Amino acid sequence: MNNRLLELQGVSKRYPATNEFPETEVLRDINFSMEAGESVAVVGPSGSGKSTLLNIIGTLDRPTEGRAFFDQNDLTTLNEQQLAQLRRQRIGWVFQMHHLLPHCTLLENVLVPVLSGKIEGRKEEPQARALRLLGRVGLSSRLNHRPGQLSGGERQRVAVVRALINEPALLLADEPTGALDRASAEKLADLLVELNREEGVALLVITHAMSLAARMSRVLELRDGTLVPASSLK
Repeated sequence: MNNRLLELQGVSKRYPATNEFPETEVLRDINFSMEAGESVAVVGPSGSGKSTLLNIIGTLDRPTEGRAFFDQNDLTTLNEQQLAQLRRQRIGWVFQMHHLLPHCTLLENVLVPVLSGKIEGRKEEPQARALRLLGRVGLSSRLNHRPGQLSGGERQRVAVVRALINEPALLLADEPTGALDRASAEKLADLLVELNREEGVALLVITHAMSLAARMSRVLELRDGTLVPASSLK
């Protein structure tokens, strides 16, 4: 049985020329796939196109050339409404900054994605899932606290739970430890790996942190617009 969740076939991305800049090719003929439940890290220097790649995978952007498939759906054939529905139901996002709502409690922040509508095939009731996951990340005693009352590491843990609330098949993490101190970053890395295993969610991490990348089952490097196996994690 095919367990492939995600596949890119010959994906390229170019930005057209402007009055100030020539045409820019960011991604070139990328072929990439992920299995359900797998964990993958993508590393590379700033400006190498990592966020562009993540945006294409996460349906926020479209390739200039090539095709992208998610759960055997050809993303290049879907309209914006269909892409938004797939994104809401099947993909969770964690960013470098937590983007929590400052006037909402921790629990309310986690439940924000639920407000956009019903998720088909849900296995858990949303509030029960929120309480379970918040307990899993050690925040059961902080449910009524607001983001300003939490540490940076705690806020990022809330952001991870929020990304998982709709039971996504894929969790995309864009520099999730980039704004954290070393101890908090290590704890968050541990958490992401454990949730990948426990929740069965595929995990794709964009990171400069080699210690985080090394915890993934595969590490790839974006170099000159193409994806290649990472040569070193030093």
